[in-house]
Amino acid sequence: MTKFIVTAMALLSAACPAGAFASALRSATRLRAGGARAMATAISMDSDTHFDYLVIGGGSGGIASARRAAMYGAKVGVVERQALGGTCVNVGCVPKKVMFNAAMVNEMISAAKQYGFDNCDNGPTFNWATIKDMRDFYVKRLNGIYSRNLENSGVTLIEGLASFDGSNSVKVGDTTYTADHINIAVGGKTVMPAIPGIEHCIDSDGFFLLEEQPKKVAVIGAGYIAVELAGIFQELGSATSLFVRGDKALRRFDPILSENLDTAMKKAGMAVVPGSTPKAVTKADDGTLSLELENGDVHSGFDSIMMAVGREPLIAPLALDVAGIDTKPSGQIIVNEYQETSVKGVYALGDVCGDVELTPMAIAAGRRLADRLFSGDEKHANAKADYTNVPTVVFSHPVIGTMGLTEQEAREKWPEDEIFVYTSTFVNLFYGPWKMEPSEKPKTAYKLICHGADEQVVGMHLIGMGSDEVLQGFGVAMKMGATKADFDACVAIHPTAGEEFVTLAPWGLPGRAPPKQVMNLAAGDA
Repeated sequence: MTKFIVTAMALLSAACPAGAFASALRSATRLRAGGARAMATAISMDSDTHFDYLVIGGGSGGIASARRAAMYGAKVGVVERQALGGTCVNVGCVPKKVMFNAAMVNEMISAAKQYGFDNCDNGPTFNWATIKDMRDFYVKRLNGIYSRNLENSGVTLIEGLASFDGSNSVKVGDTTYTADHINIAVGGKTVMPAIPGIEHCIDSDGFFLLEEQPKKVAVIGAGYIAVELAGIFQELGSATSLFVRGDKALRRFDPILSENLDTAMKKAGMAVVPGSTPKAVTKADDGTLSLELENGDVHSGFDSIMMAVGREPLIAPLALDVAGIDTKPSGQIIVNEYQETSVKGVYALGDVCGDVELTPMAIAAGRRLADRLFSGDEKHANAKADYTNVPTVVFSHPVIGTMGLTEQEAREKWPEDEIFVYTSTFVNLFYGPWKMEPSEKPKTAYKLICHGADEQVVGMHLIGMGSDEVLQGFGVAMKMGATKADFDACVAIHPTAGEEFVTLAPWGLPGRAPPKQVMNLAAGDA
């Protein structure tokens, strides 16, 4: 039987269009996996409106899961009403990183005179409209790549708004689709505070619609989106004010990150306004905006006010109640460790669940779900994503990397004498030759949190140039259960910033208490 199928597929591949061959391949895979009875069942259910797997949401997580399932021979459909790629590709990670890179280039231009380049004061000028056009073209190209990837994988794209019509049926327009398995991967959307004048404000999505660079801008929010976009505005030359409700941004992060970021943003010229809760926004006759706070303070003259106060799951159109799917008070869908909802055969992943709201996490969860449902391999019978020790980067200025427990979380979890904390604050060698006092140079700060007699690394926190790339490599070691001794055993690459993690004092002496913080001269502090 298998030999017959392989021969038939060889003939079909030469004679059929790509879509027809993909359909034939799915049928053949079912036959090989389940025999003639499975094939008969597949044929009887094989219509335009029934799928083995129907994914609601064409973002990174949903598409990754759909393509993985199709790879195993499942008949898969993806429902999406907007551009493919979801938040990350269209109004998130990707276009944000493009703008971060633009800001980084401006930093390098500003630093040029520190490296012997003359006539820098009248250097190049920045054109917001130009980078917007280039960025939008790139995003559109990615949309096309996602579309072609779905087609090449044999996945059916259903364009429109999906809502449940039953526990295993979804309505899109006038058509009802059924599936053996349905995955909800619709992501989230921005939240705007209900205050007078909110119509004059933009959200983080609106950042990417700006045709002109605002000369003076207010960003309201204390999370990573707020600090990322505020940093971009500031580094590209907008007079930027960051309004935070508490005493500083990123309050839930380890203090070594939040405190150093606060210092760096202020040093860069950003106005950080603590204790700020927006009350109202008004627009003057000249078009400028004023922000009134609950404490009575009024800040005026802004060309743009951006709200980055949070996000919520995009569940309203789904009619989850029709299917009987349980949600949290926040609206996020309740799932177990296998992404299973309260309804059999219905799953959810990504931002709509609220568990580690990161694109790579959703991709991993989607692929593992498809492995378990469709691979037919016993080793995938309990496949699931691992939500522990997930590395995270904040593309602030300076950039932040974090993974595992904060120092406070570690001390709350284990006895005081079982926690070892190693830190290093230093000046990246990039700033070494700059003619200024060392105390005035930008700082990089690292923290390693270890637990137990073997000093297993349970937390890594870093801020400074290159922290994003440094963390990706060290994250593998931490995920494998590395100890401080393992870090010490790796010979340093000199001179680099990353070498700080493998030379933290006391080097090679496990169990000895870390010394008080001293300035490390090896990395260019002089």
